[in-house]
Amino acid sequence: MHSSYNGTMSVRRQPARIRLLQAADELFYERGIAGTGVDAVIERAGVATGSLYKNFRGKDDLVVAYLADRDSRWRALWEECITAETDPQQRILAIFTAIERWRAGTSLARGCSHVAAAGQLPPGHPGLDAVAEHKRHVVARLTTEVAAAGVTDAGETARDIALVYDGMLSAMAVGLEPDPIGRARRIAQRLLAP
Repeated sequence: MHSSYNGTMSVRRQPARIRLLQAADELFYERGIAGTGVDAVIERAGVATGSLYKNFRGKDDLVVAYLADRDSRWRALWEECITAETDPQQRILAIFTAIERWRAGTSLARGCSHVAAAGQLPPGHPGLDAVAEHKRHVVARLTTEVAAAGVTDAGETARDIALVYDGMLSAMAVGLEPDPIGRARRIAQRLLAP
């Protein structure tokens, strides 16, 4: 997903909250949430320990903010890709264009950050709600576009495409498929064929 926190300000001049989110994004994705302590995030962000607790109630709150921030950036990028298309089928397939653009700006070596988080968080963790909301949005947004394209049983087709999308992200994490995005796009096109 296109990372992110670029702009004219240097990293050191950005507000502590942004630096902490950027550090969490990098470390939680690279090393895993369970494998990353708040001290590592604080060190990577270059902020004082107090800055973490002024901006977040603790690690759990930071995890939720990390997932929500990543989701927000993904949604914005995906919407850009949808809006750029006029053909109804290409608007559906824009999810794959968006993931290509996201991959160009950041690593996807661990697949979907939300699925990775779900595998690490204990039952009842508030981050699991953020994970579920991310996945619900993917299906809902696809359903809107599939219905607009006039596909019969839009909800079923959208869920099929979402499953292909998640499988593509898993294939990226495993690294055995040479072109997971291209393959997923082709499968989705077949699902949309009349």
